Amino acid sequence: MPTEILMPALSPTMEEGTLAKWLVKEGDTVSSGDLLAEIETDKATMEFEAVDDGVVGKILVAEGSEGVKVNTPIAVMLEDGESAEDIGAASAPAPAAAPAATPAEAAPAAATPAPAAAKAADGSRLFATPLARRIAADKGLDLNTISGSGPHGRIVKADVENATAAPKAAAPAVAASAPAAPAAAPAAAGTGPTTDQVLAMYGDREFEEVSLDGMRKTIAARLTEAKQNVPHFYLRKDIELDALLAFRGQLNKTLEPRGVKLSVNDFIIKACALALQQVPDANAVWANDRVLSLKPSDVAVAVAIEGGLFTPVLKDADMKSLSALSAEMKDLASRARDRKLAPHEYQGGSFAISNLGMFGIDNFDAIINPPHAAILAVGAGAKKPVVGADGELKVATVMSTTLSVDHRVIDGALGANLLNAIKNNLENPMAMLA
Repeated sequence: MPTEILMPALSPTMEEGTLAKWLVKEGDTVSSGDLLAEIETDKATMEFEAVDDGVVGKILVAEGSEGVKVNTPIAVMLEDGESAEDIGAASAPAPAAAPAATPAEAAPAAATPAPAAAKAADGSRLFATPLARRIAADKGLDLNTISGSGPHGRIVKADVENATAAPKAAAPAVAASAPAAPAAAPAAAGTGPTTDQVLAMYGDREFEEVSLDGMRKTIAARLTEAKQNVPHFYLRKDIELDALLAFRGQLNKTLEPRGVKLSVNDFIIKACALALQQVPDANAVWANDRVLSLKPSDVAVAVAIEGGLFTPVLKDADMKSLSALSAEMKDLASRARDRKLAPHEYQGGSFAISNLGMFGIDNFDAIINPPHAAILAVGAGAKKPVVGADGELKVATVMSTTLSVDHRVIDGALGANLLNAIKNNLENPMAMLA
């Protein structure tokens, strides 16, 4: 009995594809696993394998055809002893212009129609070849009880032939007047696959669903919006830390009796706060139809907590001593991890710092947190060879920084001035106390 070869769903999200190239021709004998064609999806070109043995009796869709719907017959496979005369006229390809309003209308009628595509117990589509479906129907087998050995778990002829015949599980009756369940709507452009499509994609893998709490939903929504709507550009600088590290060591010895220990991050906060005063045009936020130029240096600092992050704001950071900034940052970070911050303590600011240096990250690009106009991504300090001012090669502790900038508020030259000011402050730490 001739068997239709259907346009395969090469991924759970695939709705249609381009039949880029046939790798066989009419009359060729193929075995299970042989390559039949190359199929182009919106993401890649993939090879399509035969799942049964037979002879290619007729090619229904020419190579190069675009927009071929999944499950549309693209060729007819003959079994031993069959010939092209066994292929009915109804197996001819559908006119290219024919619309596909529903999956049922999309597939043209065949001389010997195959059973309708089976559904898994959870309602998702169950992949099986037309021949496997017919054999299963003849033997009274429930396809839900059979594991597929074909590509992507597809049930093939050998699977049903080796299965033990058993009465098919009775399906719940559906009233004739009941409307058919609507097909899963494709994901909106640019939003990625739907939840159902992702679940189908990982249906054969072990996983645990983690529900999103309010924080994770907010982070996802805000950062998606930021990356889509804020025109980011990036500026990078390497900063030498040896002078800062030496100065920090001296200060910490002096402050030890008071129980104060300054971190490199405290110096970074101070350096950024002063830079916003030194380059005041960069101390601004985007307000949709206007820019707000701020006077104080209110600096937000990203703090990782379980399940997300907070960005507490240190207000008037340029006016506070290093020890005051250190104490305030420790307090804000501690209460952030306990989720005890009040909204006014993590809202506002014009600039943010994200430091992953303590995790050994060399460099990265941070996403701007609207309405901020910039965020500084800070990497780890590491010993590197550098050329000194005298032209001599030396070893220095170098920290990589990347400034992500909102081009609506800060242009390239202004952003460069801001990053240069931050670098100058960190490489000349004593000047920050003047």
